[in-house]
Amino acid sequence: MILTFDVGNTETTVGLFDGDEPRHHWRITTGIPRTHDEFSLLLRSLLESSGVDRSEVKGSAICSVVPPITQPLAQACEDCFGATPVIIDARAALPIKLLVDEPFTVGADRIANTLAASRLWHRDAIVVDLGTATTYDCITADGAFIGGVIQPGVGTSADTLFRRTSQLSATELIAPKKVIGTRTDECIRSGVLYGAADSIDGLVGRIRKEWGVKNPLVIGTGGLAETLRPHCRSLDLVDPFLTLKGVRIGYELLTG
Repeated sequence: MILTFDVGNTETTVGLFDGDEPRHHWRITTGIPRTHDEFSLLLRSLLESSGVDRSEVKGSAICSVVPPITQPLAQACEDCFGATPVIIDARAALPIKLLVDEPFTVGADRIANTLAASRLWHRDAIVVDLGTATTYDCITADGAFIGGVIQPGVGTSADTLFRRTSQLSATELIAPKKVIGTRTDECIRSGVLYGAADSIDGLVGRIRKEWGVKNPLVIGTGGLAETLRPHCRSLDLVDPFLTLKGVRIGYELLTG
């Protein structure tokens, strides 16, 4: 089995793969400072709580957009599993192309998404990754990342609204029954969720028009993808583990 990590600015998603799909997965908070010893204890605890013997894990791979987390996490993986983890980033010798002006600034998550989309579907694709930021990755069928869009994430926008508006309290991001709210919490949920859905549809439409390829596959991923899926016309499918699948594919390519 292979343990994979997608270290985002807000959350770190961990997936244990035994084949093409994750056998177990967990989400932990990224923002809590941890030493490599603390990460080691956490990894042991996660595996033990799921009934997995540490000796069954043959390797690990990390995709991280938070550099201060990468080294202690990598050291913890080496301590726990006896092997240096594979790091998925722009410098890794992967069979993809970064056809952008500054390739070494491309986020590791976008590289993992490029691997996953091109290897799993073999089609031109737009990956909409709903995390701390919402990113749109334009990926060709043969594995080239040609650019995209970055906008504030759904949760980030909502948090900013709550912080800057003294009379509006935080509310759970669940779609209201109507667009026109009659209570403040309904108005907020309508604005945040339906606004995000229409923003996704609008940006995907602009990308399609400018890119000019025929029928790119639009894949949603990230923590809020399932929540927004019913309200977005442009999403062809949602794969919440797309980035982790790309990390797993990267591990196999770099160690095979």
